[in-house]
Amino acid sequence: MDHIYAIKKPLGKRLPILLSSPHSGVNFPAEIIKSFKQDIIDHPLDTDWFIDRLYDFAPTMGITQISANYSRYVVDLNRDFKGEGLYHDGRFLTGVVPSHSFSKTPLYKDGPPTSDEIKNRLQKYFWPYYKKVEELLADIKKEFGYAIFFDCHSIKRNVSSISEHSFPDLILGDNDGKTADSKLIDVTLETLGARKIFEVYHNTPFKGGHLTRWFGKPEEGIHALQLEMSQDLYLDESNDHYMELRAALIRDRLKETLINLAKEKL
Repeated sequence: MDHIYAIKKPLGKRLPILLSSPHSGVNFPAEIIKSFKQDIIDHPLDTDWFIDRLYDFAPTMGITQISANYSRYVVDLNRDFKGEGLYHDGRFLTGVVPSHSFSKTPLYKDGPPTSDEIKNRLQKYFWPYYKKVEELLADIKKEFGYAIFFDCHSIKRNVSSISEHSFPDLILGDNDGKTADSKLIDVTLETLGARKIFEVYHNTPFKGGHLTRWFGKPEEGIHALQLEMSQDLYLDESNDHYMELRAALIRDRLKETLINLAKEKL
């Protein structure tokens, strides 16, 4: 299953955190690539560009990292597998196997995949990622007695089909406190918002996607948080180019946040 995801193991002393990057993949399986429009293959819209690179410091801190290799257009790992919407506020919704981008651009040459194809992709690309995350979290919990699942995302500052307003710098999602212990939520919000450098929202307009809601079971010792961020914190949004100097500030804050999370005693 290595073609579906990439795993970076922790170096040195392990921390009780698993970082997930489900939307940074840009690849398409050979068996279905021809069904997509060429411009979508060349530059898959709505990618969480380089989010795995933004967090590439994690293994040296002792944190395990898993990243999807395939584009979210192959299968969206952060959507409900039954096709049910995660939000009910009028925003444009894309499914677990989306047919359109956030800008409502069709992705396929000859129409969306059939229901049988959707089932096939769930089996081949969706559930293997979930199974691996489950295994990694179980291993962490075995050592520490609990595990923290930290789902990493980014989005363009403005996406009119989701919100008429610009997004803040950072949005922490925990499904209104249901997916993590309140101490972890509080320390994350406090660290992200320290010194008021970044504008931080909580559960608005994103509460955490399917991964956060699926794995977040604090009563069982599995705590899940989703961090969404505006891409202009580390990208030139005009060409999706990674900006090293721009990224340095948010990388420092992310390191600080993860260190503080690992220090919290549960």
